[in-house]
Amino acid sequence: MFLLGPSLEFPPVERASPEGILAFGGDLSPERLILAYQNGIFPWYNEGEPIIWYSPDPRMVLFLDELKVSKSMARLMRKNEFTVTMNQDFKQVIENCQHAPRKDQLGTWITEDMKQAYIKLNQLGFAKSVEVWKGSELVGGLYGIDLGHVFCGESMFSKVSNTSKLAFIYLVQTLSEKNYRLIDCQVYNEHLESLGAREISRADFMKILKPDRKHE
Repeated sequence: MFLLGPSLEFPPVERASPEGILAFGGDLSPERLILAYQNGIFPWYNEGEPIIWYSPDPRMVLFLDELKVSKSMARLMRKNEFTVTMNQDFKQVIENCQHAPRKDQLGTWITEDMKQAYIKLNQLGFAKSVEVWKGSELVGGLYGIDLGHVFCGESMFSKVSNTSKLAFIYLVQTLSEKNYRLIDCQVYNEHLESLGAREISRADFMKILKPDRKHE
């Protein structure tokens, strides 16, 4: 595991531990975060811990043409009970993700520092959100980092059943129209597997993320 200094650099992702931990330390500046995502790395840690940077192997991804929409979700979409928007209220989305209860998880990994860092990335145009509304109430959504050909999903929430899935489906449809390659889901998630996400090797993920990168 590498200790990061003030310089903007990361070790090669191949040096990550079996658990996917690559480095710790550094900061959450926009420049460092953007560099991290561009190189297949993301921060994930709890309040009171140093910043921990991950690059897991395998990597959970969704190829956009492999999206699975269940019959029940298709029926829900046809009812038009909800309005879905993109990047209209990033702050409210990340705050809902921050406070959403998680199975087998105490507290949240979205610390106040992390929340403010991603709000700044949104202001700079790198972080994007999808919102699901019922009337004027925000009832579901997600956010992540937009790299132009890959969208790195970070977190999602639902206040009404299936609204996070609705946000995800909307995101996939939007990205498909713009010829994105995939959505990075980072680590295995049963919820996303039901929507068609699957694990691939980190090496294969990096070939898509950085097609001009030399791989060992």
